[in-house]
Amino acid sequence: MEYEEKRKELVKQIREEGIGNQVLEAMGKVPRHLFVSEDLKNSAYIDSPLPIGNRQTISAPHMVAIMCDVLNIEKGMKILEIGAGSGYNAAVMAEMVGKEGHIYSIERISFLKQFAEINLKNAGYANVTVIEGDGTLGYPPQAPYERICVTSAAPSIPQPLKEQLSAGGIMVIPVGKYMQNLILVHKLDGGTFTEGNLGSVIFVPLIGKYGYRESIE
Repeated sequence: MEYEEKRKELVKQIREEGIGNQVLEAMGKVPRHLFVSEDLKNSAYIDSPLPIGNRQTISAPHMVAIMCDVLNIEKGMKILEIGAGSGYNAAVMAEMVGKEGHIYSIERISFLKQFAEINLKNAGYANVTVIEGDGTLGYPPQAPYERICVTSAAPSIPQPLKEQLSAGGIMVIPVGKYMQNLILVHKLDGGTFTEGNLGSVIFVPLIGKYGYRESIE
């Protein structure tokens, strides 16, 4: 009950930022305390990023809300997520696509891949598949995707992700190294793209063939 009250308070706080009801409903159902380590459970409903190990973080709830909101997610969609982290963002999207939809989430760090899988199982989400691999390459076996959500910052938009986005699809991705911007990408019929800048953000770097090298600080 304590966590439920904290979650309601968080959703109320995020609502004031103009986030759509569909996202708020999903966030109101996802037990964020199951996606952080035991020692951070009491901080799970603070609107702040939290460490999840391996120099990675679970994004601040308001940022998760913004990204899910701009993606305009609908029931039954197939979504590709780059950077599973602890699995929380995937869980929110899983609520939004419903049982008839599916989330494929790529995570390069073995520990976090396992962490995300355990958390998602404990929280009851069966419509998320976590794959260990280089997220900058996407996941061709299930392409194309109606939505792509990238949760770490790339030097530029990886070409494989653009190719794996379906016509009419939407991708949200942070781009930049020291100065990052959240970019909203629409793929039009005919394979052309439009991009919009949603403003400054701070994310961990996207590591991989079309991202940054492992050594980036």
